[in-house]
Amino acid sequence: MKALIFAAGLGERMRPLTDTTPKPLLRVGGKPLIEWHLEKLAALGIRDVVVNTSWLADQFPAALGDGARWGLRIHYAFEGDTPLETGGGMWNALPLLGEAPFLLVNGDVWTNFDFAGLPREPRGLAHLVMVDRPPQATHGDFALDADGCVRADGGHKLTYAGIGVYRPQLLDGWRDVIPEPLLANGKPKFPLAPLLRAHMAAGEVSGEHHRGRWTDVGTPERLQGLDAELRG
Repeated sequence: MKALIFAAGLGERMRPLTDTTPKPLLRVGGKPLIEWHLEKLAALGIRDVVVNTSWLADQFPAALGDGARWGLRIHYAFEGDTPLETGGGMWNALPLLGEAPFLLVNGDVWTNFDFAGLPREPRGLAHLVMVDRPPQATHGDFALDADGCVRADGGHKLTYAGIGVYRPQLLDGWRDVIPEPLLANGKPKFPLAPLLRAHMAAGEVSGEHHRGRWTDVGTPERLQGLDAELRG
């Protein structure tokens, strides 16, 4: 299994810190956010990790190299000067990911979730990790049924944790859902959520509820709070 780390965002809410440093390279608990993920992926036995980049892209290979220090092979998928959003970013990285299911993690989250519990072969097209709604996003994203199916709507919505296992086939026929995508750098720019919702109706997206620690490190205040917590 390979892994994909989303690391291309502009980190606008994290300014001024992200004026000079990409958000996944900001340090927390003594090391960059993205290193927490790389260590967990290496411990899981994953060897190939694709890191998609855009904003301040040159800093990633300078900081992480080829991944050898973790026993990994890091491949960089440059999106261009403008990030392609989650769907476009995944589409751009597919040539490096191959045909097998891959693990996806957002580079700007921190969690104690155990990646080893994820299915290597999701029963549908995607398996998502969900968490309780954080104070900054009280509306939630999707609902999780008792049978483990993720639904677009439901009585109690949870927040997508930015962690999951995806089959590349999720993007097959994506233009049927997003027929006129925006273009950036000559590539399609589109979100992933509409594709997920389209497949949820057919029961093709499963999920689980992580009740442990999870932080969307989206602002300097949350970064500072997490850093203090991890160092305490």
